[in-house]
Amino acid sequence: MTDLWTEITLGDVIELYDHKRIPLNTQQRSERQGKYPYYGAAGIIDSVDDYIFDGKYLLIAEDGSVITQDGKPVLNLVNGKFWVSNHAHVVKGKPPISTDFLYFALSNVVILGYLTGTAQPKLSQTNLKTIRLSLPPLSVQQKITSILGVYDDLIENNTRRIKILEDMAQTLYREWFVHFRFPGHENVPMVESPLGPIPQGWEVKRLDEVAQLHRGRSYRSVNLVEDGEGFPFLNLKNIKRDGGFRPDGLKWYDGQFKETQVAFSNDIIMALTDVTQDRKVVARSARIPDLGYEKYVFSMDLLKVESSELMQMDFLYALLKYSSFPEKLKEYANGTTVLHLSPNHVQSSELVLPPNILRQRYAEVAMSIRQQSDLLEKKNVSLRQTRDLLLPKLISGEIDVSELDIDIDGMQPTKGGTYIPYPLTERLHSDEKILGGKPVIKGTRLAVAFILDLLKQGWSEEDIVENYPSVVHEDIEACRAYQEKVKRASVSR
Repeated sequence: MTDLWTEITLGDVIELYDHKRIPLNTQQRSERQGKYPYYGAAGIIDSVDDYIFDGKYLLIAEDGSVITQDGKPVLNLVNGKFWVSNHAHVVKGKPPISTDFLYFALSNVVILGYLTGTAQPKLSQTNLKTIRLSLPPLSVQQKITSILGVYDDLIENNTRRIKILEDMAQTLYREWFVHFRFPGHENVPMVESPLGPIPQGWEVKRLDEVAQLHRGRSYRSVNLVEDGEGFPFLNLKNIKRDGGFRPDGLKWYDGQFKETQVAFSNDIIMALTDVTQDRKVVARSARIPDLGYEKYVFSMDLLKVESSELMQMDFLYALLKYSSFPEKLKEYANGTTVLHLSPNHVQSSELVLPPNILRQRYAEVAMSIRQQSDLLEKKNVSLRQTRDLLLPKLISGEIDVSELDIDIDGMQPTKGGTYIPYPLTERLHSDEKILGGKPVIKGTRLAVAFILDLLKQGWSEEDIVENYPSVVHEDIEACRAYQEKVKRASVSR
């Protein structure tokens, strides 16, 4: 069916909205903090009190971090209210291309030949318009985006749940160790310390008294290799701008390294450098989730913070991430074009430590949250790998979907039951002879609506799996993804 595909130039099928962009510098953003995301070249870098755009747009990095490791454009498909700096092109698809398909199609294009500049690569508006794509008929576009979109929906749903877990850990930490409303606090008087009033029995210690710090490996680009050929290599891109781990920033390395430059799952890494001058990455920490790799090598832009035997790792990570530690420490960073933070400042920084019994109680809760979060992150890695294997084959027409029975008009009922979008059909089923055609978990008579209602009532996934042995976590994820599909379809009609 690829004979029906046409070659097009991007400038003929997009609407550009770059003229509406309004850049805000760091000072302006600090004075306008709010709920709307502020996008730079590579993604969200802040939040502000107003928005410029409202709707679905594709953001294409213009300068700075404009390409991925394999030379493809840095893209963000955004839906909602948001603000954009002048470092990302703002576009929409116009007939004969949809914005969703444009996102997936550009994700498969190497754009090195379209860039200008050396020290600061740039994808100009002129060059952007000259990028060529192979375009299938609109019905095929919709089927391709439907297939790939389900993977993105599942990833987004898991990411949202990870964020909820992260908020739980942060809220508990701040309640106990920042606001000092820990269990039994009513009976503990406050006393003076070098860091201000603290509860009696708490201590002030230097970081190097409770942890060992290790500097990472200097590397050359020649030692960065194809995925899987060496060791996974941690770098600044693995730390989110507000802390936390980004698995999609992993590189691979086959050079020499010392044992002190090796990290493992659950180790803590901290950023020492900020190439954006935004003063957000310096001193930000991340915990390496269990992604199935035996070990990692980490770059010299990072520190590994290894807790002592008497210091619980889950507590130490929360202290480094949720306290005022990063805000205070980043003020020691210096540099003109690139900010650097000395490891000496990190190791000599002072921390407020509660008694061991409180640290242990928090660590037990945080460990449970960490394990749930790691499970979701591992599922996301698997989903991304499957999606990324499918994407080039679908976008090129190697996999022909023109004859697949995929409803492209939304969640419309079909004869004999309710439409289940692919690939949710692996987990969900609909038959008019079972509950009148309501979507159910495959192999059971448990309706999707019933599972969603249990979640709404406050049941956890573990509760459902324990009480309904025929149900597994992947079934529940499929129910959530189906719900999202229904919502989106009802909004689009």
